[in-house]
Amino acid sequence: MSNSEAWYIVKQSSGQCEILPHPPAEKDLIGAEKWGPFASETEAIARRVGLIRAGKCQPA
Repeated sequence: MSNSEAWYIVKQSSGQCEILPHPPAEKDLIGAEKWGPFASETEAIARRVGLIRAGKCQPA
């Protein structure tokens, strides 16, 4: 894992949010919400927790 990797959060159709280590393809984002890029996986996880608490994502 490289230090220059950017992390993204993508809301799935199920309502759960997935953390990805690369930008999702635009064709995969039709009607989906995304957040990012984040500098680290840890930051993306913390933001996902915030999104769950705000009701924007469902917990796994």
